[in-house]
Order: sequence, then C-alpha cells, then structure tokens
Amino acid sequence: MNITLLEGRFAVCRLGADDAVPGWARGAFVSITRTSEELSVVCEEAAMPEGVRAEGGWVCVKVLGPIPFETVGVAAAISGALAEAGISVLIVGTFDTDYVLVKEAVSARAIEALGAGGFSMVTPPGRRRYTEPRDS
Repeated sequence: MNITLLEGRFAVCRLGADDAVPGWARGAFVSITRTSEELSVVCEEAAMPEGVRAEGGWVCVKVLGPIPFETVGVAAAISGALAEAGISVLIVGTFDTDYVLVKEAVSARAIEALGAGGFSMVTPPGRRRYTEPRDS
C-alpha cells in the first residue's frame, strides 16, 4: 500500500464531553470524536488556542485509499510495524482510509519502519520529499 506524509504539525486535544465542537479545529486533517467521557480533536497545531489541554508535535501519515471496508489487516500492519520499531501511534480511520499520527521526533524512524512493513512513500507532485523533522 502507498502512504504519504501530510504537511504540517498536528495536535491532539481533549475537551469536555459536553463541550461544543470548536470552530478553531482546522487543517489538512481534522478528526473530531465524541465519547461519553471526552471530545477529542486532532487538528493543525497552529490552530489550537492557548489553554486547551493538548499534546502537539505530531505528524500525520495518510494511507492512500480508498480502502474497501472488507480489506483486512491494514491497521494491524501499520501498528505492528511501528510497535516493532518501538514507536507509539494514534490511528484514525475514516470512510475511505486510515491516518497514522506519530510524534515528529520519531517520524523518520516511523517512515522507515512502515517501508520495511511493505508501505511505499509517495510524494505528491510539487511537494518536497520527506526530510528529517525540523526543530520546534
């Protein structure tokens, strides 16, 4: 399967279960999940306002889809390859595909591990190839 690295840095934010979906959640990738315990928002790190409980410094790898629902083992292959490399991961699934967030500090190792796990990095036309993480 092919993967690509989304541009930008992302944050994983935790809001209260009854909080409204925030208008500030924006970016190339946004995920909003509500449970009875919390409202989780993944968004562009720069969009997150001060005072929000969050962890920044994530990069996002997209599995190029669509991936049919009957496809078995994509998330297992991703998490297995990254676990073997000792890399923590947050996987978000959508209707069409999966997105994998890893900390920017280990992103080069993560991409290498995914390559070893059978995933091929694709760089969109007009974009520079992946390089080492920049300083914060």
